[in-house]
Amino acid sequence: MNTQHPAERILLGPGPSPVPARVLRALGAPTLGHLDPQYIAIMDETCAMLRQVFQTQNALTFPVSGTGMAGMECLAVNLIEPGDEVIVCVNGVFGGRMADVMERCGATVHLVEAPWGEVITPDQIAGALDRFPKSKLVGIVHAETSTGAHQPLEGLADLVHAKGALLLVDAVTSLGGHELRMDDWGIDAIYSGTQKCLSCPPGLAPVSFGPRALEVMDARKTKPQSWYLDVSMLRKYYLGGGGGRVYHHTAPINMTYALHEALTIVLEEGLDVRIQRHAKMHQRLRAGLDEMGIRYIPVRSLHSLNCIGIPDGADDAGTRKRLLEEYGIEIGAGLGVMAGKAWRIGLMGHGATLRNVDLVLTALREVLK
Repeated sequence: MNTQHPAERILLGPGPSPVPARVLRALGAPTLGHLDPQYIAIMDETCAMLRQVFQTQNALTFPVSGTGMAGMECLAVNLIEPGDEVIVCVNGVFGGRMADVMERCGATVHLVEAPWGEVITPDQIAGALDRFPKSKLVGIVHAETSTGAHQPLEGLADLVHAKGALLLVDAVTSLGGHELRMDDWGIDAIYSGTQKCLSCPPGLAPVSFGPRALEVMDARKTKPQSWYLDVSMLRKYYLGGGGGRVYHHTAPINMTYALHEALTIVLEEGLDVRIQRHAKMHQRLRAGLDEMGIRYIPVRSLHSLNCIGIPDGADDAGTRKRLLEEYGIEIGAGLGVMAGKAWRIGLMGHGATLRNVDLVLTALREVLK
């Protein structure tokens, strides 16, 4: 182990995912000022590419300076005021975290729950909206990283909008690897992270706010509890106005370069082609695991994050340690109620390849002997 020269790992855990050399090279470009016209042009191009990947026309689409959880907090602090009622769908760690964040914003949180590994049904959401008609928004996780559950989203916006509420979505582990149509599906606000299917280092959280969300923010009676994440100020930097761009904070310049390059790679491949690649690699991994008698935990599995049950008699930590030390492969442990019961194998972005699928299957077979 050398702290000056970190080892090269094959990152097949829940994130971060492997980063292409092109993206790492982009990090090393000369640092500019955050109001330099050239940097502003790069940032604008980055935001435009994010719109393509989110599949939205929303002008207010930008990378929050922070990891995916900063995106979660950004949506929460801007859309919630103390005393609001909200509905949050919980079927894993990150739905629970969303509920916690919204409660910290002063909201009364009503939970819609499903067992870990299962998804939330439209009937559950409709029932909660009937029981709690004053709810301002419904928050739901599209890709629950803790369980590998893939949550259907189509049609949910109709239920939510009929009650005058907003639909808020966590897409941290799905953006760039699963079908995600923000405008077509009626999503009002969404957040993600750079370190999953976009294959960029962790450090930025892409977000997008639709027209309904902007109306809610513009009608606030109180300031957001976070100065750093206050979109009423951030939008003046990312969108500008009559007086040009207004300084808010020093943006992470070189991370923007990296995201710009990562998004360029996504669009060069083609979003649909990329999504199909993730599906094919998931199917290949699943077939190999089935041959080994290893079963998936979620009923409806993500392609990007594969949550599997630990075989009887297998050493959880010992297996992961051997994979890391002998093969240089990182896979993830189970979280929460799945600790000691599950492994999580990520096939995200640059890591969703035939080589990596066959390598992790071969390594698992050897270690489990």
